[in-house]
Amino acid sequence: MSTKEALQLFGDRKIRTAWSEEEEKWYFSIIDVIAILTDSKNPALYWRVLKKSLKDEGNETVTNCNTFKMVAQDGKKRQTDVADQEQLFRLIQSIPSQKAEPFKQWMAQVASERIDEIQDPEKAIDRGYEYYRRMGYSEAWINERMKGKDARKALTDEWQRTGVSTGQQFATLTDIITQEWSGMTTKQYKNYKGLKKENLRDHMTRTESALNTLAEVATTELSQKIDPNGFTEQKSVAKRGGHVAATARHELEKQLGLWSQRIMPKPCMIQRL
Repeated sequence: MSTKEALQLFGDRKIRTAWSEEEEKWYFSIIDVIAILTDSKNPALYWRVLKKSLKDEGNETVTNCNTFKMVAQDGKKRQTDVADQEQLFRLIQSIPSQKAEPFKQWMAQVASERIDEIQDPEKAIDRGYEYYRRMGYSEAWINERMKGKDARKALTDEWQRTGVSTGQQFATLTDIITQEWSGMTTKQYKNYKGLKKENLRDHMTRTESALNTLAEVATTELSQKIDPNGFTEQKSVAKRGGHVAATARHELEKQLGLWSQRIMPKPCMIQRL
C-alpha cells in the first residue's frame, strides 16, 4: 500500500497520520490519539489493555486495525497500529475521558441528524444547501451542483436497473465517463486539483460541473435507449456519454478562442471560465 506520512496537530500535541493513495483515506496513529485523550504515561500499554477488552466484547471494528511504519520519537520507523476515520470514532467512544466527551457529543448529534434525514429526506437536501452557503458558494453554483446530484442519482439508478453492481463497477464506469470528457480519471482529476478526501464535484467550476452533468445525463439516456445488459455492455455506453460532453467542451473552447491553446489531457482551459 502506497502511503504518505504527515503530522496533524491537536492543540499543541501531534498525531502521526498516513494517507493511503489506493484507498484515498487517512489513517491515524492509535497510540498518539490515546496519549492525547488520556494523558497516559504509557499509551502503548493502555492500547493493549483496551484492545483486549474490545476483542472480548466482540468488537472487530477497531481491533482489526492496520499497521503502518511510522517515525517514532527516536527517529526510527516502527510498525504502528493505525485507525481510519470510522475506527477512530469507535475508539473515542470506548475511552472514558473528559477530553473525549466533546467528540462523543458531536458524534451523537450527527447520528441524530442522520436519523432525522432518513425519516424526512428533504432535511438532507436543506442541509446540503446550507452547507454550501456556509462554504461561500454562490447560489448559481449551488443550483448547478444540486442538478448534478439529480443527474448522478438517475444514472446510478439506471446502472442498477441494467445489472451493474455498486462499488467498484460504479467507480469504473464513472472513471470512463470522466476520462472521456476531461482527459483524466477521477483520481487523476483529484490529484490535478490537489484534493485527497474531498469530493471532486464540490471543487468543480460551474462549467466543469455542467459538462460533467451533461456527460451523466447523456449516458443515462443512451442506456435507456440501448438497454445494455450488465457492466461490460455499460462500459461502451459510458464512453459514448462522456464523448457527448467532450464534444461540447471542445466546441466551447473553440468558440472562446482557446482551441489552439488546449493542453491535454488536463482540462486547463475550462478552469479559466
